[in-house]
Amino acid sequence: MNELKLMKGNEAIAEGAIRAGADAYFGYPITPQSEVMEYLMAERPEKRTGMVVLQAESEVASINMVYGAAGTGKRVMTSSSSPGISLMQEGISYIAGAELPCLIVNVVRGGPGLGTIQPSQADYFQATKGGGHGDYRLIVLAPASVQEMFDFVFLAFDLAFKYRNPAMILSDGLIGQMMEKVELKPQRPRLTEFDQSWVTTGKTPDRERNIITSLDLDPARQEKHNIHLQEKYDRMRKEEVRYEEFMTEDADYLLVAYGSSSRISQKAMQLGREQGYKIGLLRPITLFPFPVEILEELAGRVRGILCVEQSSGQMIEDVRLAVHDQIPVKHFGRMGGMTPSPEEVLETMIDQLIK
Repeated sequence: MNELKLMKGNEAIAEGAIRAGADAYFGYPITPQSEVMEYLMAERPEKRTGMVVLQAESEVASINMVYGAAGTGKRVMTSSSSPGISLMQEGISYIAGAELPCLIVNVVRGGPGLGTIQPSQADYFQATKGGGHGDYRLIVLAPASVQEMFDFVFLAFDLAFKYRNPAMILSDGLIGQMMEKVELKPQRPRLTEFDQSWVTTGKTPDRERNIITSLDLDPARQEKHNIHLQEKYDRMRKEEVRYEEFMTEDADYLLVAYGSSSRISQKAMQLGREQGYKIGLLRPITLFPFPVEILEELAGRVRGILCVEQSSGQMIEDVRLAVHDQIPVKHFGRMGGMTPSPEEVLETMIDQLIK
């Protein structure tokens, strides 16, 4: 029987890493995600599973430790918050270019710059459009509960190894700090059986040594590699789109929100229904790949869409691209660490779309 436990979102990430069979965690403390490392240090997972936990000198050091360990075929991860993820961008781009699996957790805080320690969703562009250089993509999962913080660690590692690509869990300070009941899955064994043809385990009698690199000075070969990467991202778009619908069957108007904003929007939807407004909600779970097809379908059935984000408006660009200007698409957001209320969301929808 699975174990039930009351946990913070950050603690659920850490326990998920242990139980998902992670081989190593390399990180650096930063609010509001420092509990990830604190929990791991307190739990001493090297005694439970052999997992290595190491505080690096900086975020730059930690992502390059991830790069090296990922090249050996290990389940490895790091976590940080917005400014720390910014420092990791070069390493993330290298990892994507070298086609290595790993997990990166961003518990987003307000910005820009050092900003505030309060929750935000203003890292959407950074996560989904490739915050570093080059035409690369991350698999991006957006949890909306503490349970999903735990579950998505398993899913992220599975997808990372399926596609040999870094995966990111894009959370925020609200989900990271809140406490909820979590159903904990049993311990998963360490990863041993997978295609290791690319792994840097040293030269053996039956094959030459592998070289892990994202550097190619021949532009023709580099272009060929980029074409291969784009084909891989297209497979993700076809096979890995995830979303959740709430009361969309008879909806006249649609809320689109992810993560903590989707929880707020779900309450706004309920308040609107109580007042006689037929409002539905679409929650993207994968931010890349983005749920384009379901948005196209819903745009043919509803009269307008309100995107709810804790930012000045980032996901709304993908929503507008998906619906091809068939219907009005409006935005409601709070910035700098401010969290919207369900009443504010409903009032905005009524003012901008329903009236």
